[in-house]
Amino acid sequence: MCLSTAYKNEISDETVLMNNVMLIECSENQVTLIDLMGRRISFDGSLLKASLTDGYVILKTE
Repeated sequence: MCLSTAYKNEISDETVLMNNVMLIECSENQVTLIDLMGRRISFDGSLLKASLTDGYVILKTE
């Protein structure tokens, strides 16, 4: 199982949006993250980069 940490615009401790992300849904200009416990959060923006082997996702948001 590959879980990821989602970040806002860049990777840093201050930009963590969610840990243990297991699912990412993208539609129009919105990205929804769902973690291992089923918690959901949505952001206006888009997927900038994802590395499943390194376990990170970067979202481009305002």
